[in-house]
Amino acid sequence: MRTVTLREEREGRDSRHLWAYLDETGHLHIDGQDLGPATGPMGRRRRIRVVPHHKAEHLPRLLGRLGGRPGDDVLSLLEEKWSGARSYDLEKILREGAIPIERHGC
Repeated sequence: MRTVTLREEREGRDSRHLWAYLDETGHLHIDGQDLGPATGPMGRRRRIRVVPHHKAEHLPRLLGRLGGRPGDDVLSLLEEKWSGARSYDLEKILREGAIPIERHGC
């Protein structure tokens, strides 16, 4: 399974990670893990977040929202245009709710 890294940051004892992959049914998953004292109140040491997945049928709409075109590879688009500092903008777009999501395992 191909996984693309959207964020891999380290600052002192803190680290922030975000990655994306398509599952065997074509649904997009964007998962993350934040580690270190700055991840939460009172110095909580670990936080793992799982962003709900986006059904394959909604990926064309997501591609358009992210500046892609029909037929573009969503993982390549995310890696090329929405990684690094732009990954925070990606999370904001996903939270806006313009693209339906499925909640799982949260």
